[in-house]
Amino acid sequence: MKLFTPIQIGPLTLKNRVAMPAMHLNYTPEAHVTDRLINFYVERAAGGASLIIAGGCAVDEVSGGRFMIGINEDEYIPGLARLAESVHEHGALIAAQLYHAGRYAHSALIGQSSISPSPVRSTFTGETPREMTKKDIKNVIQRYADAARRAREAGMDAVEILGSAGYLIPQFLSPVTNLRQDEYGGTFENRMRFGLEAARSVREAAGPDMAVIFRVGGNDFMPGSNTNAEAVRFAQALEATGIDCINVTGGWHETRIPQIPMDVPRGGYAYLAQGIHENVSLPVMACNRINHPDVAEKILREDRADLVGVARGMIADPEWVNKVQAGRTDQISLCIGCNQGCLDSVFTGQPIHCLVNPRAGEEEKFQVMPAAKKKNVLVVGGGPAGLTFARTTAERGHKVTLYEQSDRLGGQIHLAAALKERREFMSLITSLSSQAEEAGVNVILGKTVDHDLVVKEKPDLAVIATGGKPKPAPLAGSDGKHVVQAWDVLAGQADVGQKVVVIGGGAVGCETALYLSRIGVLTPDELHFLFVNQAETPEVLYRLATRGLKDITLLEMQNRIGNDIGRSVNWIFRQNIKRAGINVKTAAKALEITDTGVLIEKNSEIVDIPADTVVLAMGTDPVDDLYQSLTETGTEVLLIGDARQPAKAYQAVHEAFAAALKV
Repeated sequence: MKLFTPIQIGPLTLKNRVAMPAMHLNYTPEAHVTDRLINFYVERAAGGASLIIAGGCAVDEVSGGRFMIGINEDEYIPGLARLAESVHEHGALIAAQLYHAGRYAHSALIGQSSISPSPVRSTFTGETPREMTKKDIKNVIQRYADAARRAREAGMDAVEILGSAGYLIPQFLSPVTNLRQDEYGGTFENRMRFGLEAARSVREAAGPDMAVIFRVGGNDFMPGSNTNAEAVRFAQALEATGIDCINVTGGWHETRIPQIPMDVPRGGYAYLAQGIHENVSLPVMACNRINHPDVAEKILREDRADLVGVARGMIADPEWVNKVQAGRTDQISLCIGCNQGCLDSVFTGQPIHCLVNPRAGEEEKFQVMPAAKKKNVLVVGGGPAGLTFARTTAERGHKVTLYEQSDRLGGQIHLAAALKERREFMSLITSLSSQAEEAGVNVILGKTVDHDLVVKEKPDLAVIATGGKPKPAPLAGSDGKHVVQAWDVLAGQADVGQKVVVIGGGAVGCETALYLSRIGVLTPDELHFLFVNQAETPEVLYRLATRGLKDITLLEMQNRIGNDIGRSVNWIFRQNIKRAGINVKTAAKALEITDTGVLIEKNSEIVDIPADTVVLAMGTDPVDDLYQSLTETGTEVLLIGDARQPAKAYQAVHEAFAAALKV
């Protein structure tokens, strides 16, 4: 595989072409390197990554706050040296990402106004930055150089200048945020000046033995801002400064185009790296949603880039590289792009975790050790909780049998993956199933477990992970023939009419409304055929690709939909619902389901909404009957997942993993 051919990055020889790009982890609350940060990166180094880029590392006091890794003072050098030494001991090279947020820094975190080339308000922070003076510009450029010097003294192999995602350097590059009239504003050549001066200062301070990487945005995806064409021009200018590699990512934090959740196709932004790779002679790294080795290998073999960045893929599985090299691809815990443990945590100021890898960020705390006493464990239910528990206990040496009453594993994950934008959820079940088989779990499908079977089997421990069921609707008329459950719609087991009312605007209701809105839209193949043959105008194609056949109304009692959807993807759901033409009614209470529709109360008025079909998405109740029947038999019994308390898949996996370590 080309993934495992060495590559030269300036003075460095990388043993393979898989790097772990920087991602904010919230593991350094006081800016100093912590054991938690080291333990996290050590596992990824031991897992086969050739280069780890740690960061962001704040270059000065207004870069972003003390929750970033500190590199702005000499006091941080010992901690950085400890991190570098630890990573080196486990076979990887390491770089420090030099970070300055500019107008993306929150004043509450830095204790003063943020700075930027011009005082243009940020929709990311809701604040207006202070315009940088010439003295500020000179000072920040020097701080970049000072940070590079500290990285060199700490024994880092490289530094990466962060020039993407709408941070300070892109703020200079963009005509949206750079309104200056001096030599740092106006023409594109002038707007490049700050970034190029920063690159030259870092190159000089780093010295000949360190590599200098520059991370650029391949397209800002901001109206009126830079595209891949400008990114290419900037990359060509950067090459002349003596840097060694260009790392290409997507757009700004303020963009309305998804960047890394599962909505983005695997490797969907490799074309941005390709655009730059074709126009420079430096090694180029492609990033964003490269979670599967086949995607990574294809990018390299097609010569779209020279390296691939696997960031969240290695949060999900630190052994990603080693497993690929050993031919154990099916054993990889693939990142599913759900954001539940990573970005949702970042946006709430919490340390990041991972849905598919409960050990992420807790490497020292959660060790999967052999059990002191081997037990016979019976698990009932093959959803994410049951599979996680079964796999983990089997890895610890217990004899485990898992029963699933249906003919397939996965439970409610199949419903979550019904919407094509959420298809990656199935990767969770694929990974867990393969790992359970590898660990020796005896899986029995199509078997309903009752009280008598458990008593007959006499397990040392019975684990009930029987999931949940749709919560009944406390509405008159909910038993009508034209009333169906959202779960049945997502499972493809319920037909709906032309006019549909979905009651419940949580995650399931939103997913169901979007699922129904896709009925009658163009398929990707149809869209491609019509577009390349210019059979329809772009405007007509856009309508045919976004508007389906159904007339859908989504009802929610609260003031907004999707309150149980994470902050990092909530806006995507709302945007997609608006784009699909779904009629959303919030602060609307359903009163009664009639033969012809739904009576609701909104703004103290009673309104009749016509419907051929009413879809109920009103929550989940636990299925715990078996657990209740076993509590008095003397069998040790444990209740986990939705059977205990309905929640997200993240909670189900983490709860099951922690419980399995105690057996």
